[in-house]
Amino acid sequence: ATTRRDEQGNVIGVVGIGQDITARLAQEREYSKLIDTANAPIFGVDTLGAVNVWNKNAHKLVGYAPEEVMGKNLVREFITDEFKTAVQAVLDQALHGEETANFEFPLMTKGGVRLDVLLNATTRRDEQGNIIGVVGIGQDITGRLAQEREYTRLIDTANAPIFGVNTRGRVNVWNKCAMRLIGYNTEEVMGRSLVQEFITDDFKTAVQAVLDQALAGDETDNFEFPLITKGGARIEVLLNATTRRDE
Repeated sequence: ATTRRDEQGNVIGVVGIGQDITARLAQEREYSKLIDTANAPIFGVDTLGAVNVWNKNAHKLVGYAPEEVMGKNLVREFITDEFKTAVQAVLDQALHGEETANFEFPLMTKGGVRLDVLLNATTRRDEQGNIIGVVGIGQDITGRLAQEREYTRLIDTANAPIFGVNTRGRVNVWNKCAMRLIGYNTEEVMGRSLVQEFITDDFKTAVQAVLDQALAGDETDNFEFPLITKGGARIEVLLNATTRRDE
């Protein structure tokens, strides 16, 4: 609303310049509805780190109702001490336009249970492009991590030698039985090329072919090849090569 004056500066009325924001408000309500009903925990903070978005799934997962968290500092009040600095850094980066994907951190529920959360931190902007906060979309990976730990424990305690390699043939699994049988401990083999450093020359090509086939999804059973132990002894190994996949 702007004051209207005559040539002498006397107030003679008011001029109002309007803007139709019906569509924008409808869009904002739809945005809020989508966030609130999403099947993932979503929270948001303003530029000071105070919570201003907390959807139903976040409430269900963490146990705090929106009225218990709104306006409170996310990092200081809801993040475990050992991760406060790391989470704050992720939020600060997003507040400078540098978004983060798949950041893993623990969150304490209202009942005192520790959850492992995978976070995507997205910069939030207004219509003019100004940064006004951060929206975090989380995923509860507590169960998955527990399953991975159990999987690792089963491999490590198995009564057969088990090793694994990544897509470049570098050792990333080496269980206790493999260590006892071959003599190399985990620190001595991790990250090293299985074929180039631990397979006899006459079998390098054949073993590499088996690994390459498994990496292409073609698994191999009962492949026989020799391994040289740390002490220089040659042992014969019967190998089942299984493809390893992510989720």
